[in-house]
Amino acid sequence: MHHLSLSRKIFVVGNYTFLILISLLCLFPLIQVLAISFSSSPAASAGLVKLIPVDFSLDSYKYILQKKEFINSFSITMQRVVLGYILNILLALLCAYPLSKEVKEFRVRTYYAWFFVFTILFGGGLIPTYVVVSATGLLDTIWALVLPGAVGVFNVILLLNFFRGLPKEIEESAFMDGAGHWTVLWKMFVPMSMPVLATISLFTLVGHWNAWFDGLIYMNFPDKYPLSTYLQLMVINSNPMKMDINNLQGALEISERTTRAAQIFLGALPILIVYPFLQRYFVKGIVLGSVKG
Repeated sequence: MHHLSLSRKIFVVGNYTFLILISLLCLFPLIQVLAISFSSSPAASAGLVKLIPVDFSLDSYKYILQKKEFINSFSITMQRVVLGYILNILLALLCAYPLSKEVKEFRVRTYYAWFFVFTILFGGGLIPTYVVVSATGLLDTIWALVLPGAVGVFNVILLLNFFRGLPKEIEESAFMDGAGHWTVLWKMFVPMSMPVLATISLFTLVGHWNAWFDGLIYMNFPDKYPLSTYLQLMVINSNPMKMDINNLQGALEISERTTRAAQIFLGALPILIVYPFLQRYFVKGIVLGSVKG
């Protein structure tokens, strides 16, 4: 800082102050939800909880971990994330690699590229998509949550631009040594693409974890809802605990508000754990994957 001019110092201090304030504004809701989840039922119901738990209690978490609806929806979401991640990354790689070639190597590259771009600009709509999912027998199955969005075009564009930015000499030397396209893709391109792969992995994981609307329209039974759909219905429901708490003692130990807060926090916890490990690749992957077209 001592090498900077006065105006530059003022800008740096103001910039950092502004970013810290924005970060705190983003953290306050999460901290309050966490504080409510660890507070007692009377304190939460009376609105006494701000950013620090009042009358610390773990009763809401004990209740949730014994609630089969929450555990079941959590399990379905984990299955969706695993299957969706594998399919999204695999199909993105298989689409991006041939599209990253020049026209002289892949003559119909331009047509396929415009076909993918067309799907970004124009969608089939909710009703045709539902009809297709229903006609293929995917309703009430985990594949209804995974297959309709298996090819993420934005991820494909990031990957193909990253592949096109890699030195051509590396690929040519591999071909001269007898390697084929499969070897070049999996043994050379994929290891060199970790930043952009980490970026699209973050997009994919967060997208599958937070998706709730497709679970609502493709699943006809509540026991097949993914976690986000279950939480969405729980939040908009006026009294989600009325069927679960039938005695005065249970109502005194836990409340609707503390239980909602605990379930929301547990639903967000896996992403909060994964994000710091992938965040350092985020900006690098976006920039490297979008420099060249």
